[in-house]
Amino acid sequence: MKTKSLVTGGLGFIGSHVVDLLVDCNHEVSVIDNGSTGAEDYTNSQAKYYDRDIRDYQQIKPLFEGIDYVFHLAALPRVEPSIRDPLTSDEINTKGSLNVFFAAKEANVKRAVFSSSSSIYGDVPAQKISEDYPPNPMSPYAQQKLFGEQYLELFSKLYGLNSTSLRYFNVYGERQPLEGSYVPVVGIWFRQVSNGERPTITGEGTNKRDFINVKDVARANLWASRSTKKGHDAFNIGSGENHTLSDLCSLISSNPTYIKARLEPKFTLADWSKAKESFGWYPTIDIIDWIKENRPDTHE
Repeated sequence: MKTKSLVTGGLGFIGSHVVDLLVDCNHEVSVIDNGSTGAEDYTNSQAKYYDRDIRDYQQIKPLFEGIDYVFHLAALPRVEPSIRDPLTSDEINTKGSLNVFFAAKEANVKRAVFSSSSSIYGDVPAQKISEDYPPNPMSPYAQQKLFGEQYLELFSKLYGLNSTSLRYFNVYGERQPLEGSYVPVVGIWFRQVSNGERPTITGEGTNKRDFINVKDVARANLWASRSTKKGHDAFNIGSGENHTLSDLCSLISSNPTYIKARLEPKFTLADWSKAKESFGWYPTIDIIDWIKENRPDTHE
């Protein structure tokens, strides 16, 4: 019999890649997504899609019956929207996650894989950060991701739910959003340059970020689900290299616009060795090569 997997947020940027990879690996895939941040162009003809809202427990609970693995990616992503509207962000990212975790527990799934975030670390020293670095959230979004991890840790102790939290660093790649409130920085630059605009950089452009390709993130989800480790554990999913925003933007345009800085970490760099040791994962795609191959045409 096929392995049965359930993906929340499977129409989104990262979730759709997870769905495709699971289908390619012969999983029977169900998807929960209310379409709020995803795109129907990203549907996979071999997956089953359900228009449900994770804030409604009774609505989603039946879909967990008989499921082997749950991949929880549904969220209102990014820091800035959570600062503007922390109430809605919390309803989805905290309450919605709790609903997913409890439904997974009730269905006795083998493992839940949670999409967390490196933003839980906050502002860190200029060094590689391992998973034992103390959390210091700087936004509602980061706090909500930390709540999700803490719920899973608690559920492993109370109910025996096996789970894995994946702390993504800055995700980019194919299907990255170009419009809306949840666009990552590389997507913003691609949109601006495609529209003949100057790309914007916050602050002086000296902040350094660790960027990880979405295909590597999808692989991390699949490989983490295969772990046989009991309980809950968290893993960094990053490239182990970082670049200043100015240096990366220069690959796209030589004429950026610098805008007002905002409250955000100045430095991110992942130590991903724990993921390799635990379930064999490692990054494979370099952001500089990817940008050079995929950057939009510029009219400079």
